[in-house]
Amino acid sequence: MNASPEKYDPIARLLHWLVLVLLIVQFGIAWTMPEIGRDSKPEGLIAWHLSVGTLILLVIVLRIVWRLTHAVPPSPTTIPAWQRSLSRLTHFLLYAILLVLPVIGWGNASSRGWDVSLFGVVTLPRLFAQGSALGHELGDIHALLATILLIVAGLHVAAALYHQFIVKDRTLARMLP
Repeated sequence: MNASPEKYDPIARLLHWLVLVLLIVQFGIAWTMPEIGRDSKPEGLIAWHLSVGTLILLVIVLRIVWRLTHAVPPSPTTIPAWQRSLSRLTHFLLYAILLVLPVIGWGNASSRGWDVSLFGVVTLPRLFAQGSALGHELGDIHALLATILLIVAGLHVAAALYHQFIVKDRTLARMLP
């Protein structure tokens, strides 16, 4: 199935919705896992959080590569220039945060001496030595950036719903199956 000129191609749409599902799972894990402290071990929900984060990193890298190598359908011409600019900024922030957030979490886990892996199949190298002060600080940055991600994603969803139900310009339909 090929994309029409008005729609994103099937792979772009799949990667978009896969990232959404993974983020829902990841935030669910993050909100229910135990508080991470000095003596925490990467077990249970913490281990799941690390693995899902690794999967998000893999999928977002694939998504960025796909986005850079495949055409994007044109936006409806009725969208004002300021909205197009805001859309580009929002998308850039989403891609940047989705790329940086798991790397920061990986760095924090490395500083704790934890292995970060893709569900125990592929183990990533450590980004920092165990006990690294910078690596430990990344934990707070990771939490703050996750909150910023929720805000930016919320704006993205609000804009999509605005275009779907108020403007009715089929912007959202470009990403639907």
